[in-house]
Amino acid sequence: MHSGCCFCGELRFQLAADPTFACHCHCASCQKSTGVGFVTWVTFPAAAFALTSGALVEHHSSAGVTRGHCASCGTSITYLHRDRTTDIDVAAACLDDARIVEPKAHIWLQDKAPWIEVYDDLPKFQQRVTRL
Repeated sequence: MHSGCCFCGELRFQLAADPTFACHCHCASCQKSTGVGFVTWVTFPAAAFALTSGALVEHHSSAGVTRGHCASCGTSITYLHRDRTTDIDVAAACLDDARIVEPKAHIWLQDKAPWIEVYDDLPKFQQRVTRL
């Protein structure tokens, strides 16, 4: 069982499964929706995600994409894509124990912020990848 919360702590969630994937996403939508250069997403089975307190406000940010934010403080929590209905991506920084996160790739590097330099040895993709 894994758990996490938003910045203000009002929204809490649990995940009743281990992660299946993790990546650093550099897409323009992630940048705009969070205000940072990239987001590290951790993928779990969607059925494993449960809110334990607070409210998740959903926003349809682009075709087929629904992002979930804390209703109180606005922290970006989840990412859902209609092409991966059995998965939910959770912002790694919101996990109570981020030691479970093992990023496997950088994705959407075509949108990478110009001040971000990627020096690690992870695979790098110009667009989306969901599994390696």
